[in-house]
Amino acid sequence: MMKCGVAIVMVVALVLVEVGPMAEAVNCTPTELSSCLAAISSNAPPSTTCCQKLKQQKPCLCGYLKNPSFKAYVSSPGAKRVASACGVAIPSC
Repeated sequence: MMKCGVAIVMVVALVLVEVGPMAEAVNCTPTELSSCLAAISSNAPPSTTCCQKLKQQKPCLCGYLKNPSFKAYVSSPGAKRVASACGVAIPSC
């Protein structure tokens, strides 16, 4: 029985090494994208802060697209242009 326990621990350790460090949890807060509003509503290029925040919030975009309060903003042509300029793909959820 002891050999089985050791084997399980070894397998778990190998899996953890292969997977690597887990990504930090993202706090999905739409207000984090407020630095992008000027670029979304005009033809201005997005700021560095906007792109950083957009990349941080990327895992949240599907949730925003599914929320009727945010869908129009996230799927707008301006938001798509800003996301493209920042190198962030708008997901198809």
